[in-house]
Amino acid sequence: MARRDLAPAALLARLPLFTDLAPAALARLAAQVTQHRLDRGRVLFGQGEPALGLYVVVYGDIKLLTSTPGRGPRLTGLVGPGQSFGEPVLFLERPTLVQAVAASDALVLRVPKEAVFAELDRNPCFARQMIAGLAQRVQALVQDLDRQTEGTGKTRFVAYLLRHADGQPSLSWRLPATKREIAAQLNLTPEHLSRILRELVSSGLLQMHGRQLFVPDTARLSRRSKTPRRESPDRGA
Repeated sequence: MARRDLAPAALLARLPLFTDLAPAALARLAAQVTQHRLDRGRVLFGQGEPALGLYVVVYGDIKLLTSTPGRGPRLTGLVGPGQSFGEPVLFLERPTLVQAVAASDALVLRVPKEAVFAELDRNPCFARQMIAGLAQRVQALVQDLDRQTEGTGKTRFVAYLLRHADGQPSLSWRLPATKREIAAQLNLTPEHLSRILRELVSSGLLQMHGRQLFVPDTARLSRRSKTPRRESPDRGA
């Protein structure tokens, strides 16, 4: 079913970063917003391209990938509805550090950097919200780094699934990236991640069809992941 079109000001008003802005401020930003409707797999911008503005996801998911000659693509983040991205390089005025790719059909708003800077200059409330968002991003990054160094590869992958379950009793979810990209994000080899997936499927904790995953009982998955079990030696295990 087609999604109903909304005016840029109405779209911005629904997003956490902009909810406290006065109508006049919303109108100023909305006047310069560009909308990007993306099919799954489409690239929004590439790594190393100029930073053109602040991006906010209205619906869908955007995966952020970084690539190096030695390691290939690595998933560094997944941005969902209501979340923003692109701020760090925007303020540093450097090229983008990641590639942004639609993990599902998505609508993304881009607020040009000139509009962002002008509103920051005139609006302390917007500046505080922007700083708070960046602080939350730093906190989440530190937490992710801590998780990568704790526990076995299995416990890290289970924690990754449970974060996306968000406290729900079950989880039906499509992996936002390839297994290789997710393994790199969790500091695992692709082979190790494949073994973890096979083990979870064989124990009835996980059902899997391609990238589509179903966890019938997230509480049981959490309990079983804490049971000590010897894993094969592996990077990050």
